[in-house]
Amino acid sequence: MKTIFIVDDNATNIVTAKNALDGTYKAYAMPSAARMFQMLEKITPDLILLDVEMPEMDGFEALSKLKSDDNLKAIPVIFLTAKHDAESEIRGFEIGAIDFINKPFSPPVLIKRIETHIETDKLIKESLQSVRKVHNATINIIANMVENRDEVTGEHIDRTQNYIRILLYELIRTGVYTEEISKWNLEVLLPSAQLHDVGKIKVSDLILNKPGKLTDDEYTMIKRHCAEGERIIDGIIDKAEEDTFLNHAKKFAGCHHEKWNGTGYPRGFAKENIPLEGRIMAIADVYDALVSERPYKKPFTHEQAVEMIKKDNGIHFDPKIVEAFLNVADDFKIQASSASNSN
Repeated sequence: MKTIFIVDDNATNIVTAKNALDGTYKAYAMPSAARMFQMLEKITPDLILLDVEMPEMDGFEALSKLKSDDNLKAIPVIFLTAKHDAESEIRGFEIGAIDFINKPFSPPVLIKRIETHIETDKLIKESLQSVRKVHNATINIIANMVENRDEVTGEHIDRTQNYIRILLYELIRTGVYTEEISKWNLEVLLPSAQLHDVGKIKVSDLILNKPGKLTDDEYTMIKRHCAEGERIIDGIIDKAEEDTFLNHAKKFAGCHHEKWNGTGYPRGFAKENIPLEGRIMAIADVYDALVSERPYKKPFTHEQAVEMIKKDNGIHFDPKIVEAFLNVADDFKIQASSASNSN
């Protein structure tokens, strides 16, 4: 059963709407926008009926606030209004309302308008989901092509993505960096991590696959892959005019070799000046590098990798993220082992 919020400071309107919706929808009534935002912390509705004229925070302000939150902006909103002027409707549509229903409203008309919009929203979401699958598959192929140039299996992409997922859920569980993470759409963020090494496409195969120690000049060339990755993604952003996915990808690509103490590259960012995406990827990427075989080294054991990351706590890595990593280190081990067994 679909969930609908009815937000109106008029008790008569709330009773009329709730009586019309009960039985067909799970309807929650609330007298103010402030109460709506409190409910949104617990429940995400399929649609919101929002009164325009309310004290303290009116419908226009409430809708603007909804649309500024990545986790809430996709919720369809229908304005309930006693106004009949074109200016108000134009303003509402510009902010993001999908429709206006004039008060006093007819319950059958209310039901029919809601049915139409929920069905339309369902079709749009199904279409977007299909496009997203193609999009993610294409990104995965590109990322794997880049990784395979340095004789690392494309599974590095999947493993680091899984490690990031584990870390994020632990950070959320323990209430660490939740203010920032709560603004992220994880379905968008996680696939974007696949592009963290896309800048390696600009690095010579001879350097990427060198079995011995790199010279200083060769190491300088390797380090360029972070800045090159940012440039590549910036070029895509300019052409695609895409925002969230590619901005996450840019931070993963450009900042995953920065260090907590400021000695990393390419910019020498320190502590929380390093974007959170980069600080999370730093541990995922280093752990995978440690437990994986490379042309220049044999794999370390899980236990050795954990000790090396602990040793770099507060030096290379964000202490809060190291703490989260230590809480879920066994899950990292399971992911690494399952990947090894599948090879």
